[in-house]
Amino acid sequence: MAEREETGGCPMGQGGDSKDGTMSYHTYLKLQGLLHCQEMASAQHGKEVHDEHLFIITHQAYELWFKQILFEIDSVRNLFSQPILDESKMLQILNQLNRVVLILKLLVDQFHILETMTPLDFMEFRVYLSSASGFQSLQFRLMENKLGVKEESRVKYNQQHYLNVFNDPESIQQLKDSLEQPSLFALVDKWLERTPGLSEKTFRFWEIYRHSVTRWLEDAFFQPAQRETDEKLKETLMADYLKQKDSFESIFDVSKYNAQVQRGERRLSHRGFQGAMLISLYRDEPRFNQPFQMLTLLMDIDSLMTKWRYNHVMLVQRMIGSKVGTGGSSGYQYLRSTISDRYKVYLDLFNLSTYLIPRAYIAPMTERMKRRLSLLNTDQLLKDHHEHEHEHDTEQVRVTLNGVALDDGVNGDDVNGDDMNGDGDEVAKVVTFSL
Repeated sequence: MAEREETGGCPMGQGGDSKDGTMSYHTYLKLQGLLHCQEMASAQHGKEVHDEHLFIITHQAYELWFKQILFEIDSVRNLFSQPILDESKMLQILNQLNRVVLILKLLVDQFHILETMTPLDFMEFRVYLSSASGFQSLQFRLMENKLGVKEESRVKYNQQHYLNVFNDPESIQQLKDSLEQPSLFALVDKWLERTPGLSEKTFRFWEIYRHSVTRWLEDAFFQPAQRETDEKLKETLMADYLKQKDSFESIFDVSKYNAQVQRGERRLSHRGFQGAMLISLYRDEPRFNQPFQMLTLLMDIDSLMTKWRYNHVMLVQRMIGSKVGTGGSSGYQYLRSTISDRYKVYLDLFNLSTYLIPRAYIAPMTERMKRRLSLLNTDQLLKDHHEHEHEHDTEQVRVTLNGVALDDGVNGDDVNGDDMNGDGDEVAKVVTFSL
């Protein structure tokens, strides 16, 4: 009982190691070091400022959460790095991305605690910060790189590359590694390219979607314009029709799409964009439920990163106005320039809404395609994937569609999976699908 009182009533109290040498709460969490690393610069100058303690604690908490976010992102990236994503891991991916979302929500709200300081309170110890600046946060830069922020989209810090603010070789190497390794964005793009239903031999989604768009534009824009008797209004309606048509043409015309990628207006590959559209339009299909949730979480992460930047900007403006920031940065003006679409990683996912069409025009998925989209047995999928890699030179092709063996292999002619052979039996060219 005396020991319980000494540790504040907690059965895993902070009283150090127990007498029998077993691990305690205090030693497990390394609290001896963690709780003694809040060294106030103002105190070292003999003028301790109360609010500096809050300032240090809050930023240390940010860095701890950044570390956890990196831990989760690295785990998700590792799963996506496999040749075929193990579908049994999809729930794990959703849980980890959702965890990142919840952590970022916490970090966005954490600014409210710093706002309990007044500008005058901050000014009392700001002079002691010298060249220390939040721009020097290694983990935040690693987060940006691993999520997929484009190097060419970054706003330069004091007209120099952000790598220049880091002096130690280890930090510089970590940053370089994060740039050379595939980002989460790049891995997701490759994953989207493998979305089942894109192949001409299966659902032929893009062809069907384009036809549906043409019908919708005709019904919703062109025909009303043709029926209009007022010439001025008719001209306006036709202009709307042509504008919508041109917008869709920018995704249907591969050369136009790739030109937008070259200009930095889009990031997803054309096939990756098709995969994202397929998932968005058919998200009610069981096979696409979790992929759609994942795309939503990626957008949530992007949104929260933008909110974090915005709250940071507003805090800086509240505390120092337009003064030069610590470390010699341009302070508010620099931070304000980072709140734009150029720092969004998944802007293409946000813009998918531009190309959604009413449900009435979305072609229903065939029963055959629904069967092909049935959830896969991962072990069988991996086995089929490796077998398929070694079978492409053989005349007789045998693969599985979504884990269902097709024993009626056919010679490698141009065969559509929806065709029927002379006996009325279905003939399917063997393909392995994987998300």
